[in-house]
Amino acid sequence: MATKHPQARPANPRFSSGPCAKIPTFSLDLLADAPLGRSHRAKIGKEKLNAAIETTRDILGIPADYKIGIVPASDTGAVEMAMWSLLGARKATMVAWESFGAGWVTDVVKQLKIDAEVKTADYGQIVDFADIDFNTDVVFTWNGTTSGVRVANGDAIPADREGLTICDATSAAFAMDLPWDKLDVTTFSWQKVMGGEAAHGIIVLGPRAVERLESYTPAWPLPKIFRMTKGGKLIEGIFKGETINTPSMLAVEDYLVALEWAQKIGGLPALIERSTANAKVLWDFCDRHDWIANLAEDEATRSNTSVCLKFTDDRIKDGAAFAKAVAKKLEEQNVAYDVGAYRDAPAGLRVWCGATIEASDVEALTLWLKWAFEECIAEQ
Repeated sequence: MATKHPQARPANPRFSSGPCAKIPTFSLDLLADAPLGRSHRAKIGKEKLNAAIETTRDILGIPADYKIGIVPASDTGAVEMAMWSLLGARKATMVAWESFGAGWVTDVVKQLKIDAEVKTADYGQIVDFADIDFNTDVVFTWNGTTSGVRVANGDAIPADREGLTICDATSAAFAMDLPWDKLDVTTFSWQKVMGGEAAHGIIVLGPRAVERLESYTPAWPLPKIFRMTKGGKLIEGIFKGETINTPSMLAVEDYLVALEWAQKIGGLPALIERSTANAKVLWDFCDRHDWIANLAEDEATRSNTSVCLKFTDDRIKDGAAFAKAVAKKLEEQNVAYDVGAYRDAPAGLRVWCGATIEASDVEALTLWLKWAFEECIAEQ
């Protein structure tokens, strides 16, 4: 017998972990001021790009002496730019507890062939940062998008470290309080918490990273899109809106609109509050039901953006097939799109809870999640 459909439905079923849901007030009309058909190197183009940089600085509280650049290829491009440009001057430590962190390990160890210690943890767990040698260059993700596990805080990172910290913060920026004094390089993309369009990344360089760039030349050739120095000096224009390659001015306008929305609702504190409220709906749902659980094992490291869930019911015969069936039912009912676990992650669901999501939609989703679970159990 089929389970009765819930009455409430998410007003917005877009729970993808990237590109993520647009801001609640989004309309294509808001992009009318985009300088389409104009050069990004024209005065208006550079003004727009610099506004995106400085508004990002203002909302995130990035120190004035940190450099912010808009770079190609999303967060991936920003991370690769940092690793290829900065690593190799000293030993590295690669830290991974999910698939994207594991990808950075592969690039450093197998492609760049850098002397590196690799520290890993299983999905749902995290590496103990107290055991990391921060006199090496340390590369890590702040929030594991595919595992739903995040760094609780930066307390374990020493202020007097000799190495650089290179942090992939793509699903953390704008939803978590990042300790800028502990991060020498930080990367993210605006397609995550801000719901921007894909393909653009942001790289943030602290003074120690700039010093490394100006004093160290890697042993390998650097592609043009990775080069941040010329003649041993930082190319300052990159960090004032003079991008390395041609950006989409429509995507930049979209980001500016999202930043304006963030400022109107109260800036970073409000963004963090929204994300946490959204995630708490799912955390509480897991607490009330014994057939589903948060993949993150420690409450202190649970992500408030990419919430990863696992099914724990003993009646489930094939975990991967069951999770896919649940995700398929949710999509067929138009109540949740793109919520299947990442392909390399354990079987389950991944629900984006960043600041552009409404808590009421997550509440409605939980009703349908229970419905889909009961339907799939009955159909086994």
